Amino acid sequence: MVDRGEWPALPLTAWRETRDTLHMYTQIVGKIRLALAPLEREWANVPLYLSPRGFTTSAMPYGEQLLQIDFDFFRHAIDITSSDGRARSIALLPARCVADIYAEIMAALVALDAHVKIWPMAVEVANPTRCDEDRVHASYDPEYVQRFCQALARIGSVFIEYRAPYRRRHTLVQFFWGSFDLAYGRFSGRDADPPPNVDTMMRIAMDAQEIAAGFWPGDDRFPEPAFYCYAYPKPAGIEEATIRPAAAGWHAGLGEFVLRYDDVRTAPSPRAALLDFLTSTYDAASKLAGWDP
Repeated sequence: MVDRGEWPALPLTAWRETRDTLHMYTQIVGKIRLALAPLEREWANVPLYLSPRGFTTSAMPYGEQLLQIDFDFFRHAIDITSSDGRARSIALLPARCVADIYAEIMAALVALDAHVKIWPMAVEVANPTRCDEDRVHASYDPEYVQRFCQALARIGSVFIEYRAPYRRRHTLVQFFWGSFDLAYGRFSGRDADPPPNVDTMMRIAMDAQEIAAGFWPGDDRFPEPAFYCYAYPKPAGIEEATIRPAAAGWHAGLGEFVLRYDDVRTAPSPRAALLDFLTSTYDAASKLAGWDP
């Protein structure tokens, strides 16, 4: 259990296999939300949300009922609840492969009279595998899952505070199961042209001027947990903008501002360091993009 006063260490090398398995678990649940929730701009119907115990889909319509699926990283279970009072729970320990969890989730939905069809192919990952056939990802380290949960709780509380004053259209603090990152976006109110020759997903995701910030636990491009901020369309000269804290900077390979998670968690005030990054990157990007302050 993580000390409640600490931001936990989360080195990617220590839990990469668990991270990859958990990523696939969230894709199964996220695809169910995608199938049930009405389409919204910028895929606002797609993400999961933070809860005190992990992730939640929030309430999803199914006929005249509501369904909700929750990841409980203290009980290490996936809970499926219907508004008619029925529920099913799927244990994540002992660790099992993605295909077995997929089968249990779909069987639990049928038991609740919720017949949901999803495309089971994993997305936004290298060498994708169908979730209903994935017997490779089968790692679940409960210590690091709880560390991840506790890190997201601390980060999420700061993002919620940062989000509150914005008066134009903006997203909730949300977790995208495709890219496996916590994200929050602000919009100027003006449309934007998606990049040429992109697929439907990107056309819907990138049709408005946006400044987005978030957190991801690391991947092959940047193999450690970090915070990011980007603006779309990318304003000229943003690479040279001055941001805070001093440890943050522009990452040319990613095309966005980056601040290492370890530089935040070891700061005298992690909250202040993260707020400084969020505020200064938004100020720089919005000024260069010509947003009305």
